[in-house]
Amino acid sequence: MTIVTGVTDHRRMSVPEIRGLSAGALVTDPQVIEGYRRDQAAIVPAGRPLGVVRAASVEDVSAALAWASGHQVPVVPRGAGTGLSGGANAIDGCLVVSTEKLTAIRVVDAANSCAVAEAGVINADVGRAAAKAGLFYPPDPGSFEISTIGGNLATNAGGMRCVKYGVTRDSVLGLEAVLADGTVLATGSGGARKNVAGYDLTSLLIGSEGTLGIITSATLRLRPLPPRPPVTFAATIPELPQAGHVVAAIGASGVTPSLLEFIDNPTINAIEDYRRMDLDRSAAGLLIGQADGVSADEDVAAMMKCCEEAGAVDVLRSDSAEEAESLLAARRLAAPAVMATGPTIIDDVCVPPGRLTAMLEEVQRVSRDSGLTIAVTAHAGDGNLHPALMLPSLEDDVVARAMEAGERLCRRAVELGGTITGEHGVGALKQPWVSGQLGPAALAAHRAIKAALDPAGILNPGRAF
Repeated sequence: MTIVTGVTDHRRMSVPEIRGLSAGALVTDPQVIEGYRRDQAAIVPAGRPLGVVRAASVEDVSAALAWASGHQVPVVPRGAGTGLSGGANAIDGCLVVSTEKLTAIRVVDAANSCAVAEAGVINADVGRAAAKAGLFYPPDPGSFEISTIGGNLATNAGGMRCVKYGVTRDSVLGLEAVLADGTVLATGSGGARKNVAGYDLTSLLIGSEGTLGIITSATLRLRPLPPRPPVTFAATIPELPQAGHVVAAIGASGVTPSLLEFIDNPTINAIEDYRRMDLDRSAAGLLIGQADGVSADEDVAAMMKCCEEAGAVDVLRSDSAEEAESLLAARRLAAPAVMATGPTIIDDVCVPPGRLTAMLEEVQRVSRDSGLTIAVTAHAGDGNLHPALMLPSLEDDVVARAMEAGERLCRRAVELGGTITGEHGVGALKQPWVSGQLGPAALAAHRAIKAALDPAGILNPGRAF
């Protein structure tokens, strides 16, 4: 896979002292730099940067971008490196700008139900700070204990609560970001729920994967804690495509779950091999659902009835908070457990929830045709699937077969009215497939926006589109 930067090749250039950086922010030690070269996308190439700026303030980010712009050096923004699409992989001759040290939660404003968090704050830490104020922060990607707010914003990350509370964008009121030339930009309204003054630059930057600017902090919307603990149930799925029928039945019932997750048989067995969770290794799949709020008991009863009528078996309500937490812990282990089996490509497609069955059937066809095991986890309630292609090796022919399989899955998702990525981002991994979803007019609009905000093309070139 070739990454085309569109900027001058600086592989032999050394980084001088960058004016305005705080002491120790610039790292050029090759051994230290090695840890900043790639994210979790195993098959995406990673280049060798000139240096890494570990920014401790928005001023550091501004100084780094002003220098890079002046010297036409590509910049790769980086959070915690938990991405799965190669979007944070270094490019030869680039400057990596890490936001890992921007770790302040500047304020938790309980009166206005919002918080201001810097880009390096861990997602779960925002949740814990909100809970102390009697509030909660809904976005909860599977990596919530290690991924950062900046990375979540860059990819518009989702998580298990998306089905009720939406993705990251739905919980953001404003941003602080640094543009390609070092200019610091503030977007949004500082906490107001409504704002139509000018273009929606906040939404534009969220999900842009660092190609339009580097987000340094965000004003996040917090919500009241549900009045009671959520109620959890689980249902065994006899055959893989049947999961879609069960989800469709719940969707048609009028009940809104706060969580509706699915894991298939290969995933169940990977989890049990990774850590014993007492899941049924023989099950075709497991559906885990929750409801919160005052009607949680009635909502869960209605969803359990839908499961039974749609053909699920062993439909059981959890008896305790511990049992419920164990089910969710098993679901959160899915990605690390599958990745522990060997080389993997964790795909990310999203289809309308009513077409989940069709997408699951395509997964089975692609697995059979490619000869690759594909383990599926899904935020089933909103149609977001994560098919993980499990590779026996990283030999060229195996990788080529896997990439062809991944392209087929993405193409089918688009045919079903969906997208090639619901929350992981395009990165470098899926960049060749974007044109299959975005038409010529949309691509032209993307290029015009990119040219306006990053005329030299230095910000994360070769990523996103």
